[in-house]
Amino acid sequence: MTDKINTSVHRLTGFQDDKKDLSLFATVPLGVEELTSMELLKIGANNIKAGRGGVSFTGNLATLYRSLLQLRTASRVLLQLAQFDCKSPQELYDAIRILPWNEMLTSDMTLAVDCTLRDSNITHSHFAALKSKDAIIDMLREKTGSRPNIDKKSPDLRVNLHIAKNHATVSLDASGEPLDRRGWRLDHNNAPLRETLAAAIMMHTGWDGTVPLIDPMCGSGTLILEGVSMAVKQPPGKGRRFGLMRWRNFDHSLWEKVLGEEQALALNCLTVPVLGYDKDPRSVIACRENSRRAGLEFLAAFDLKLFEEVEPCNGHGMLVLNPPYGVRMGEQETLKPLYRKIGEIFKRRFKGWTAYLLAGDLELAKLIGLKPSRRYVLFNGPLECRLLKYELY
Repeated sequence: MTDKINTSVHRLTGFQDDKKDLSLFATVPLGVEELTSMELLKIGANNIKAGRGGVSFTGNLATLYRSLLQLRTASRVLLQLAQFDCKSPQELYDAIRILPWNEMLTSDMTLAVDCTLRDSNITHSHFAALKSKDAIIDMLREKTGSRPNIDKKSPDLRVNLHIAKNHATVSLDASGEPLDRRGWRLDHNNAPLRETLAAAIMMHTGWDGTVPLIDPMCGSGTLILEGVSMAVKQPPGKGRRFGLMRWRNFDHSLWEKVLGEEQALALNCLTVPVLGYDKDPRSVIACRENSRRAGLEFLAAFDLKLFEEVEPCNGHGMLVLNPPYGVRMGEQETLKPLYRKIGEIFKRRFKGWTAYLLAGDLELAKLIGLKPSRRYVLFNGPLECRLLKYELY
């Protein structure tokens, strides 16, 4: 029976085999899959294939480390261990149990299992996660005589189980905390923009630090700081810890080598002004603190100013802004004057500039009174948005 199970499980990678290419998967917000693919291409990943909500790729251990340090638009990076067909809880248990968990876990380590399900015979993700956890613990108890403890919040090894149409993929979560947690934004305003979405916006703008950049509604400064970090080639993961640092086979010397290579590419200055403004004093304070924690305090300036008071600092440059969407009932009406004002100020003050605006409500965006030259579909959580480009001739 065991031989039959073994042949039905397609093992994607040897956990301890440094010579074998790793099967990897980056989970990404909807709408940024192609951007993540381009990021992976730049770091030397192979066999890159974008799908809905994720990008698969292969590479060696250095590629895995580099992806954690450099990916800006991905939420997590998973190391895929095995795939198999799975039509019942018993098939799931049997297939999970034969994997070499004793190579990955000791009784001194902690474990958690997460599960996502879609269109499968097993319909409860919590039950599937529990069955998988039991299989892992039973295997370890049989092999070693002991078992790891469970820690759902911060485990040493987080196992990710994905079952779609009765086909299961078992992975290890290399990220730990999601990759958008850069570590510098501790103060959030009421409607924070995720760093992954901010990075996607700035990638679409193509801003590279050669022209001035202004965000006249900067909130907690996420758009500005992601853009500056990109322009100076600062690794977004340089100051934080990752889940794989607690794995048994974590190669500390290789990690330091890869980190050193990536940091050596970083610049320490920009030759153009980068300015963020907000009408809320608390937001401006948060921006300054965030920029200090990100190590970018000398590259961007934040000040208290109403939107209608913002002036261009040059004859040409780039505006980027994420105005309120009005997602609650009745809010659209109160926001109409703001969107008309945005259009007026664009046309009156910023001739020669290029503007990018994230619109969560296209009816409000029409009140700007300018025709966008380009539109990109992005998702802010579940909300489908458009990033609109305006050439302000």
